[in-house]
Amino acid sequence: TSPFTGGALLGDRIRMQDHFLDDRVFIRSMGTRGSLGGLARNTKDAVKALDAFGFDWIIVETVGVGQAELDIIDISDSTMVVLTPGAGDSIQTIKAGIMEIADIFVVNKCDLPGAHKVASEIDQMLEQQDEYTEWRIPVIQVSAQDNQGIDELMFLLKKHKTHLQGSKFFASKREERTKKEILDIVNNRWQRLVEFQINQRTLDGILGNVADKSMDPYTAAEKIIKEVIASFDKESFIWPDK
Repeated sequence: TSPFTGGALLGDRIRMQDHFLDDRVFIRSMGTRGSLGGLARNTKDAVKALDAFGFDWIIVETVGVGQAELDIIDISDSTMVVLTPGAGDSIQTIKAGIMEIADIFVVNKCDLPGAHKVASEIDQMLEQQDEYTEWRIPVIQVSAQDNQGIDELMFLLKKHKTHLQGSKFFASKREERTKKEILDIVNNRWQRLVEFQINQRTLDGILGNVADKSMDPYTAAEKIIKEVIASFDKESFIWPDK
């Protein structure tokens, strides 16, 4: 998503033209619109809607993520980290963040040179992990172009689903996910409430004081919050639209 115009070039239907007209497949492209977690802010709602419609599989593809854009783990039951040879992925195997959220590692474009090297480095990284886990994270090589390894990948996904359903942590994981979702909504609503409720002249004055360095940003933030809280007692208080 462009940080200047808010527009986006969404190429899903171009890349998935073998299936985007399939009666049993629904593809929804969503621009992130400034959301920093690797997903659009409404992705969770879209997943719930698809679940309510009875889809067997819901696949969420993030934008190109790094070490911090990890919102996907708050939505998905199974998380696949997809790497490709020749794109600096060997460096990623020694980094934290995205390499720590995978339930399955997928090396795509395995028909290209270097794919075995990437898979081997991931295997070595996993071998160095000391902690014991019931699920041994697999590494699989696939080629979307040649349709290679796709059946094996689906088998691993179903196997992971069976593992989750038999795990005592599955229910608690979804419970924690629900709690975090509610808090995310509260944070988003509070931000919109502050922007909606505070008097623009007051806001401009506070921001101007920070700009001319007569007030520090922390004091300014406290004053803005106090202004919004004070408005709660006024009859003129109005909640912004959802």
